[in-house]
Amino acid sequence: MQPQNTAAASKQSLIVRGLTLIALVLMIGAYFSPTWWVALTAPNYPEDAFPDGIRIHFSFTGVENGCSTAPKTSRLMTETFQEDLGSQKERYNPILEAQKKQKTDVNKNAEALDCVHEMNTINHYVGMHPIGIGAPVERQVSRYIFGFFGVMLLGFAMAKRKARLTVMAIGFAAVAAWMVGELFVMGKLQSYAEYYMGEAGAFFNEPERIAEWGSMLKSVTTGVAVGLMAAMAVVWVGVWKIRGFSLLLAFVPALLPIFFVIDYAGWLWFFGHNLHPWGAFTVKPFMPTVFGVGKVAQFSTYSYPYWGYLLVVLMSLCLLLATLLRRKQMREGTAE
Repeated sequence: MQPQNTAAASKQSLIVRGLTLIALVLMIGAYFSPTWWVALTAPNYPEDAFPDGIRIHFSFTGVENGCSTAPKTSRLMTETFQEDLGSQKERYNPILEAQKKQKTDVNKNAEALDCVHEMNTINHYVGMHPIGIGAPVERQVSRYIFGFFGVMLLGFAMAKRKARLTVMAIGFAAVAAWMVGELFVMGKLQSYAEYYMGEAGAFFNEPERIAEWGSMLKSVTTGVAVGLMAAMAVVWVGVWKIRGFSLLLAFVPALLPIFFVIDYAGWLWFFGHNLHPWGAFTVKPFMPTVFGVGKVAQFSTYSYPYWGYLLVVLMSLCLLLATLLRRKQMREGTAE
């Protein structure tokens, strides 16, 4: 190989490695970031008291409260609001307050509404199950899947097959040991199953049915864990035996934005089509809004990507570009 070609190949390898490592950092950041947000608004939730509406954030680890700001209203309204939530605090008395010598920030102790709980309360009236029971297997194994993808990306960053196989063997063994140790040896799967059954019975407590769900959760999670370890073995052997297989090390993680939307939409379908008959109001099965604005009874629903989803999209673009460059290298014989 000519020196000029060698320099060009080395430069391409650095670019591929750089794009892959950037994608890895973006993927890690996305895992800990809110990926999608959903909000409900209605006349009984005025904007001055609920500036965010009833808002929640979805991520790869579960669902979180999206109401991060205190209600923009008077102290009397704030404290009344907090009392309704069960907060133990002194009732505001405007006469006694006026007699105080020192002025205080009347909103300093205000707390945001727990919108996950509030949305669950709203939804249960139409027979919808608590949001917390959604994607239970995904929430348990997502960190190991991200670890799996992370090892794949580290392997892809290696231009030589021997180095790639070594990195992947060590990485896959570490992820498998982490998964087995945490889920089964330390009993995290059993603990989560108990938590899950408690959440499932928050509004519609059917012990026998919920026990079946808990048992299914443990069985499916175990199956996914075994499948993930099998996938590690298949990927390692594929990279070892098939030259072009290594391109999948970056291409599969690049599909993460699509995987998320498919899983998210699937669980929305589950919630909208598995309404419990014990709900106070009867509505026909429906598909909640995946993207955009929708309408359910007097509620307007909003569902949009959040900044965590932007991270996975940027990650995907980096990996697709890195895949094309590596494919070019393999055609030219400058990468294995």
